[in-house]
Amino acid sequence: MKQIIQDLKKGNTILEEVPTPQVKSGAVLIKTTRSLVSLGTERMLVEFGKAGFIDKARQQPDKVKQVLDKMKAEGILPTLEAVFNKLNQPLPLGYCNVGVVEAVGKGVHRFKVGDRVASNGNHAEYVCVPENLCAKIPDGVSDEEAAFTVIGSIGLQGIRLCNPTFGETIVVIGLGLIGLVTAELLKANGCRVIGYDFDQQKVDMARSKGITAFNPAQGTDPVKFVQQATNETGADGVIITASAKSDEVIHQAADMSRKRGRIILVGVIGLNIRRDDFYKKELTFQVSCSYGPGRYDENYEQKGQDYPLPYVRWTEQRNFEAILQAMKSGQLDVKPLITEQVPLEQYDEIYGDMRKKGSIASILVYPQNSERHSQVKVTNQDFKGSKGVFGIIGAGNFTSSTIIPGMNAAGAQLKAIASAGGLSAKTLAKKGNIAVASSDYKELLNDSDIDTVMITTRHNLHASMTLEALKAGKNVFVEKPLCLTEEELEEIAASTTSPRNDGTAPMIVVGFNRRFAPLAQTMKKHLGEGAKNIVATMNAGFIPPEVWVHDLTIGGGRIIGEACHYIDLCTYLAGSKVTAVCMNSMGVNPEENTDNASILLKYENGSNAVINYFANGSKAYSKERIEAFAQEKTLIIDNWRTLKAYGVKGFSKQKTRLDKGHKNQFKQLVESVKSGVPMIPFDEIINTTQASFAAIQSLKEGRWVEL
Repeated sequence: MKQIIQDLKKGNTILEEVPTPQVKSGAVLIKTTRSLVSLGTERMLVEFGKAGFIDKARQQPDKVKQVLDKMKAEGILPTLEAVFNKLNQPLPLGYCNVGVVEAVGKGVHRFKVGDRVASNGNHAEYVCVPENLCAKIPDGVSDEEAAFTVIGSIGLQGIRLCNPTFGETIVVIGLGLIGLVTAELLKANGCRVIGYDFDQQKVDMARSKGITAFNPAQGTDPVKFVQQATNETGADGVIITASAKSDEVIHQAADMSRKRGRIILVGVIGLNIRRDDFYKKELTFQVSCSYGPGRYDENYEQKGQDYPLPYVRWTEQRNFEAILQAMKSGQLDVKPLITEQVPLEQYDEIYGDMRKKGSIASILVYPQNSERHSQVKVTNQDFKGSKGVFGIIGAGNFTSSTIIPGMNAAGAQLKAIASAGGLSAKTLAKKGNIAVASSDYKELLNDSDIDTVMITTRHNLHASMTLEALKAGKNVFVEKPLCLTEEELEEIAASTTSPRNDGTAPMIVVGFNRRFAPLAQTMKKHLGEGAKNIVATMNAGFIPPEVWVHDLTIGGGRIIGEACHYIDLCTYLAGSKVTAVCMNSMGVNPEENTDNASILLKYENGSNAVINYFANGSKAYSKERIEAFAQEKTLIIDNWRTLKAYGVKGFSKQKTRLDKGHKNQFKQLVESVKSGVPMIPFDEIINTTQASFAAIQSLKEGRWVEL
């Protein structure tokens, strides 16, 4: 299928051939018929992509500070690589989609195959959209009209926050697409509507809909006009749908408001608010969040947990439905707003010049003969008869920044990469010289050329995909953690003993990478044999609680999901296995805090290790620090850049790049697959995984847990 994307690095807007997305649980797969180009929002993204590196930095000063902090902690080259990797990720454009339901995911009850729906899907021939971000299109509303559903909901949410009553005077600043729809909805609500814009065509359009509109460029003072029109009382409410860098817009809105008036920001403007403007009139100001309640709530949007109607009358989905009903009843007429309808293949007629005069709303028209293809061929390579051919499941940021560059540097043969959405797989296939991009990971499991599968998905999928790959006779490299429950671990352990057709058992490796870092290997060498004391600190950084890694059913929490790296590292340095674990965390209710914790590990050979996993430190400080003490020697690794030694004859310091460990890991992985010798003994992987589970058990029960 074809999809419109924005290349943030080169600035090109591209119609890309990508695999058709797979329908997910709780979502529907839609075959697109129409989509609306949001000239304001999308123009901003396109122009950001076309901007030079310096201009991009100027537009995001907060990100610049983060980059500088990262440079101080991790070095210039690794930081620049991370920044360029981020810019290499294409941005899907569009969020106003209309089409027909082609497939329904598990747990979806409101939609069936054949339903016409509006959604916030991208500009693509097929889109997979969660159930709560779709709405059925009523009979009598055309696809072209329904394409305005999401845009209309943005304006409607601003109106709901303004809470206008019949007869009130509401000013709409900015008569672009959202502004015109907002003004018409306000008029249908029984309000007196005043609007203004610097584009005369849009002013004329507003007037044709019965709205009092003017163009300040023709000499009309907005504040004086509103004051005169309201007998010097002022507007009851102001809804700002304009896009401007100036602070003058918010100042004008305050000046034209009555005492205790309401100002709602839907657009993007400068917000250097003058206190005196708001103090004297006791004005209220609120920023409207997109389509309505539920927006950016993972539980609502992705997990389908609706808000009870008696308590939250208008969610984003109910706003979609309200807009569609307004179109059906004739209260909202969007047809005059359509400037042009362009076939998808001619998309550049719109994106080539997004500032051309005369454009209000542009509609993309999709071919109806498009077919679903889960694979796209990227390069012509022959893998027949080769050993050590890899397929990658998962195409996230870590795969892009670390796994693919590392595997390419190791000379690995990469045949296929899969992601459920398809776009990220195609992007990384092009970047990593991978032959095939797919949206169906099972195609990799059924590919006889592929003997080793790398699983880099979200944590909750690791165990099930690992088991599927093992049953398909594939070697498995799975990113940490191996699994999230003891039951999954037992099932995986049992599956590794099942022989393949050639009599050998498939090999399984978990992506514990710290042990492969040159500094860790040097540290282990100089520590020698016997018991050791190890203190490992991970200054992990704060992650908001709503992020998936904290969700115990998806991410498993940060101890199981990430601190397992350090359990494996300590096991490697100790040269022994964990026998008991004790964990305590910070706070009044420590059992609820699993990303500010200290883990104490006891080893068979008498070694002790303390792992401090903290999320409340400064990002400017080193992210990782390991100290080891043995035989009157002390060795310290600082952020995987330097190793200092005290009491080690003939050795005092070693420097290296931060990413050397990853490169060593992938080099050994390729050699391991070819030789059939595991790069990490599986009993150590099991021991590390059990220790991470025991840490959580210890926290909950307040005692040492024996393994």
